Amino acid sequence: MIAFLKGNFALITPTFVHIDVQGVGYEVFISLNTYAEIQGKSQGQLYTYLHIREDAHLLFGFATTAEKEMFLQLLGVNGVGASTARMMLSSLKPEEISRAIIQGNTKQLEAVKGIGKKSAERIILELRDKLTKQSLDLNNSVSIGNTTEADALNALLALGIARPAAEVALRKSMQHHPGSDKVEEIIKSALKNL
Repeated sequence: MIAFLKGNFALITPTFVHIDVQGVGYEVFISLNTYAEIQGKSQGQLYTYLHIREDAHLLFGFATTAEKEMFLQLLGVNGVGASTARMMLSSLKPEEISRAIIQGNTKQLEAVKGIGKKSAERIILELRDKLTKQSLDLNNSVSIGNTTEADALNALLALGIARPAAEVALRKSMQHHPGSDKVEEIIKSALKNL
């Protein structure tokens, strides 16, 4: 598997790019989002996915890991091929696709060329739970903003306290101890407010 390619962009078009990696030229298919990111650059890195079919081996490239992850999620949906997934990523950003799926917005997905009502419903049905869980995991991760308040919230959630209760307790704690920069103090205070 080829995870990424780093080299000189010998040719950049809206649909594919030729990357020269130490004298070896790779043809990599890209979305319009990736094209917008690399347009005008002479070198760079693309995260890649090698799609193997009976009649061809196709290399798809992505400017961000988020775009690659969304491409792989879409490929996992029955009836969605690499071309359709690339078309979706050319029409919408990964976070827009994710939001449309989580909110069940079939109209936004149907606006993509090649996606009909049934395809949009199938994509939502198959990916909504996965993307909702990933979204929650991202919201609960320590790297939210690395602020003391975010760290304290993550600690309270890790202790098994429900998010709404933890947020209310944190707000009260921050009102009683404004400007506190010690996570331990904020957590102790918030626990007293529960």
